[in-house]
Amino acid sequence: MISKKIGTLLLLFLTALNSFSQDTEQAKQKFTLSGTIIDANSNETLIGVNIVIPELKTGVTTNEYGFYSITVPKGNYSIQITYLGYQTIEESINLDQNTKNNFKLLSNETALKEVVIIDTKTKTDIRKPEMSVNKLSISAIKKMPVVLGEVDVLKSILLLPGVTNAGEGASGFNVRGGGADQNLILLDEATIFNSSHVFGFFSVFNPDAIKDLKLYKGGIPARFGGRASSVLDIYQKDGNSKEFHVNGGIGLISSRILAEGPLVKDKGSFLIGGRSSYAHLFLKLSKDQKDNSAYFYDLNTKLSYKLNPNNNLYLSGYFGRDVFSLNKSFTNIYGNSTLNLRWNHLFSDKLFSNLSLIYSDYYYGLDLDFVGFKWDSGIKNYNIKYDFKNYISDKFKLNYGVSAIYYDFNPGTIRPSDLNSGINFDQLDKKYAFEPALYMNADQEISKKISLSYGLRYSMFYRLGQSTVNIYADNNPVTFNPDLQIYEKATPVGTKFYGKNKAIQSYNNLEPRFSLAYQINDNQSVKASYNRMVQYLQLISNTSSPTPLDVWTPSDNFIKPQIADQVALGYFKNLKDGIYSLEVETYYKKVKNRLDYIDGANLIANKAIEQVILNGELRSYGLEIMFRKNEGKFNGWISYTLSKSEQQTLGRTPIETGINNGNWYNSVYDKLHNIAITSSYNLNEKWSFGANFALQTGQPVTYPNGQYEYLGITVPSYGLRNENRLPAYHHLDIAATLTPRKNSDRNWKGEWVFSIYNLYNRKNAASINFRQNIDTGTNEAVKTSIFGVVPAVSYNFKF
Repeated sequence: MISKKIGTLLLLFLTALNSFSQDTEQAKQKFTLSGTIIDANSNETLIGVNIVIPELKTGVTTNEYGFYSITVPKGNYSIQITYLGYQTIEESINLDQNTKNNFKLLSNETALKEVVIIDTKTKTDIRKPEMSVNKLSISAIKKMPVVLGEVDVLKSILLLPGVTNAGEGASGFNVRGGGADQNLILLDEATIFNSSHVFGFFSVFNPDAIKDLKLYKGGIPARFGGRASSVLDIYQKDGNSKEFHVNGGIGLISSRILAEGPLVKDKGSFLIGGRSSYAHLFLKLSKDQKDNSAYFYDLNTKLSYKLNPNNNLYLSGYFGRDVFSLNKSFTNIYGNSTLNLRWNHLFSDKLFSNLSLIYSDYYYGLDLDFVGFKWDSGIKNYNIKYDFKNYISDKFKLNYGVSAIYYDFNPGTIRPSDLNSGINFDQLDKKYAFEPALYMNADQEISKKISLSYGLRYSMFYRLGQSTVNIYADNNPVTFNPDLQIYEKATPVGTKFYGKNKAIQSYNNLEPRFSLAYQINDNQSVKASYNRMVQYLQLISNTSSPTPLDVWTPSDNFIKPQIADQVALGYFKNLKDGIYSLEVETYYKKVKNRLDYIDGANLIANKAIEQVILNGELRSYGLEIMFRKNEGKFNGWISYTLSKSEQQTLGRTPIETGINNGNWYNSVYDKLHNIAITSSYNLNEKWSFGANFALQTGQPVTYPNGQYEYLGITVPSYGLRNENRLPAYHHLDIAATLTPRKNSDRNWKGEWVFSIYNLYNRKNAASINFRQNIDTGTNEAVKTSIFGVVPAVSYNFKF
């Protein structure tokens, strides 16, 4: 089986190489234009810049490191370069030999004299076979009003079609009906396992340090793997190699600062940025709250160095921690750490490579002084990956590479706070896994109207010892009691010990990817895509949004990998020469082996987690519409999503009822309607305004449908899973930014941002709980709301 899959991948490689050789024969009178595109003021490389040759109606975009390459016939051409937030330029070039040309783009605020300025418009790319992808600029994100005055990268993507979350103050995000754990979140290629600070109120991403953000909801390129729903790919800035600058912001409950500058002018740079909240300091002023605290801090770092025109080195890192303490008897510390060493090498003007060594760590610690023990858990991974991008011709580009990830899981370590606590040291069996993969992806222009992107990823996964594994009768850790109609834990009949790095279970999967664009005319196209994603890591959680205590575990002989298949079809149109754009997509996604939990499942510190879980299925489908105004003083977008997300766990034998009687039921991520409106208006050089409106169907929940008396206590009884819903979730936020006119005449530049979150004071339900009324003895519903109206003011500066 494995040899056949490898043979299929090799066949794809040989086909691509054959295309390469044929194209080489035809390219004897062709030459290559290549180079790097950077910001003229900072030497920052720019991602996704469009380089277009109008005479040939062809073009290319810069990769993640600002490099581009295009091979075309000999001749005289005009080269147009466009990028959001920068002045579009046009230059003439005589291409009679292979040529390297590095372009420097100036922001819209700067005059450009050496080249001709033409109008810039942000249009939907109707030719490129890329769909279900959203890219947000940091400048646009910073204009959005947010809660507590803190710019938030993750909250901004909730305004995109197909993206929701579990509600007010919830962490994580859900894409096209999938779970928050099904999103691969990358910061400079390193995996982020928990994306939120302070239990979901802030994201871990410092907006001042971010250069580029792209969310893949479908049509995911073959270079990505490991999650079933989406990829959020974020890159940090390299740092300014021309001048030293500092920028930051001061808010009501948190502040940030970032410094960047040259190590060697025009050759090397550094970036270091930090954030911290300080609301807990005000608690010290209260006699009742002086021993309580809740705060976060994080640090972003990056070093960049250009060895020569063909070699660049990057060293980037992130460190963040959250601290929550209650009366010094309960302390919770958690957070992410990442480190990435990268080497960019240009083998030729057509072959670009990137080698990365990546470390990622998520730590969760709990100190319960009142019971006398400490709890530590977490996950670490060590990743090496080598990627290549081969610009074979203007019509054919090839991406390929390999990766290998080693995982170290710590489900839990319990240790006494002191020797007299009476608590014994206990270590849940650590788990290890190895995930190698290789991939290839091709972008090919078949004709002037048809473009393709197709690829294949071959992933493998090995669950490794050192571990003791339970053995069950019929290999079944969960049994069904037909008399009580419930699932119960099975009793192990024995155990088996696997030594260090001994394979306990292995999997291998082919993951095909395909997308197509058909250009109807210059302003509209239809696109289609299919991708298979395999997720080998599972998040053990029965909450609707991630929590710091959630535990990751590898697939093994009981927990199978999730396999997601998604198809999508879309229509894209630019209106009035790109002033407006319309994107309409419909999708269907099915996920095999989605974890489900038996009633009463205990997930924390469970040494036999396989005894409380079942493998089910998840399906979701929907329609997404996005209408954008791309330019002018007033711009923004309206997005609407109509969708359904359901889960099913069938009985394994005829006598088993399955979960929810084996019927499909609403997943906790199901949101039938999702409307988001975001807008910004630049009144003049001094004032700009922004507003967001969000409306979502309430989250599915399970309410009691009756009650009974037992030993004098009224006990609620529950019906089918998730057949009820919380009330609809909606709020309106506004913001105004004041930029003093004297900014242009001095080095110190500042701006004031005034915002109001939840303008009309909507009391959205974070949860509805049921309790017994002491006076009446009946159960009553109690709604918990987190936010009312939240005004905020912050000051941003740069010098």
